[in-house]
Amino acid sequence: MSATGVDTGMDETSVPVAEAAPAPGQQAWLDRALALVDERALLDLAMRMIEIPSPTGGEAALARYLEEDLRGRGFSTTYHEITEQRGNTIARLRGDGTGADLILYGHLDTTFTGDAREDYPCVGPADRPDLQPRAILRDGLLTGLGISNPKGGAACAIAAADAVRRAGVPLRGDLIVALVAGGIHKRPTTGLHRDFRGPAYQGFGIGCEYMLKHGVRADMAISTKPGYAVVWEEPGQCWFTVRVKGSLCYSGMRQFQRTRNPLVDAARLVEALEAWFPEYTKRHTRGQLAPQGAVGAIEGGWPFKPEFIPGVCHVYVDLRTNPHQSMLSVKREMDEFMAGFLRAHPEMDLDWEMTLSVPGSRTDPRSWIVQSCLRAWEAVEGRPHAFVRDQSGTTDGNVLRNAGIPTARFGLPGLMNPEAGWPPSYDACRVDALGRLTRAYVHAIVDTCTRRREEVAAP
Repeated sequence: MSATGVDTGMDETSVPVAEAAPAPGQQAWLDRALALVDERALLDLAMRMIEIPSPTGGEAALARYLEEDLRGRGFSTTYHEITEQRGNTIARLRGDGTGADLILYGHLDTTFTGDAREDYPCVGPADRPDLQPRAILRDGLLTGLGISNPKGGAACAIAAADAVRRAGVPLRGDLIVALVAGGIHKRPTTGLHRDFRGPAYQGFGIGCEYMLKHGVRADMAISTKPGYAVVWEEPGQCWFTVRVKGSLCYSGMRQFQRTRNPLVDAARLVEALEAWFPEYTKRHTRGQLAPQGAVGAIEGGWPFKPEFIPGVCHVYVDLRTNPHQSMLSVKREMDEFMAGFLRAHPEMDLDWEMTLSVPGSRTDPRSWIVQSCLRAWEAVEGRPHAFVRDQSGTTDGNVLRNAGIPTARFGLPGLMNPEAGWPPSYDACRVDALGRLTRAYVHAIVDTCTRRREEVAAP
């Protein structure tokens, strides 16, 4: 067993899909619920969700809108106020208590804010209408900030749960739709040029943790994060800040003093890290995962006064991990790399620290929820499930699994340069994909929540 309690002998990239005989009446309930999936209403909801901005730290408006919407549909709802500007919406359809409870889980905050001044350092000068909170529907493609991640999947969860409700499916276990704040990966930090403090930088599952601490629990969960395949394991993350030190020098006087430019040393470090990352990935590729590394930010000097060579530069590193790695082992691996780099460059002065550590997680692919999602995918697509590998994206599924809740990740397909001229990670989705994912969720809900608890027990 690993430090996170997973079975280290299991490294599947695929798994047999087990058949499950329908419970009495189940097929009729399923057919009725599928017939009640309202794709026009789903599209309208998705468009409305795009147009209610929900940056990290400012999720309250969307969460309150959805709480009112779900209450109006007949769900039992609760609003968790985390702060005045952020909160969770929890909606529940109650079963009779004899079955397993299922969470359809999604977060509401978006990576980007829609404010060009805030987003520019990461997005750059590209014109990105897809990164604005404005819904654009054209030729069967819905574009707008957050639709592919996370709002589209959340809209599908609502539509699926509502179809089950309107169909009058007799649930044994509770069906919970959990839509929470703070799922995007952000952490407060003190940068060289400014402090990144406050709710806008408090992510990494803060809303999920709040939900769990305030009584929302279930036997299993489906994470609605993007990726149109069933994923049962996700990487963790370790972040590091490397401080590269130099000597302050006025450029007009550099000919008279001995200087050390930390920006030049940082460039050498980045090159060495980029050469090392593929080795790290190869060493830790297991199962569905190929954990990546990246240098995501560099800070140094005064942009308004570049005539001074600065005395310090910061380099920010992201290392992904597989569920079998402990956070301490990752830190020591980074320590070993940095020590080797310093041996090769004894003239440099630098130090480093691990500033974030979130363990990866894994659910047994033989578990009910993974198998149910696999069956749902195949039922909708009419073909064998297309398994994925070499994954490195991470989500709040880690929070759920590490809290003891078996979780399958199953969401919308991503659009990666689908047409010439489209930028990477284009924030859009096909309208027909919304309907397909919703129907898959209906399959999984009916398959899971209409059975006795012992039928869906862990293998």
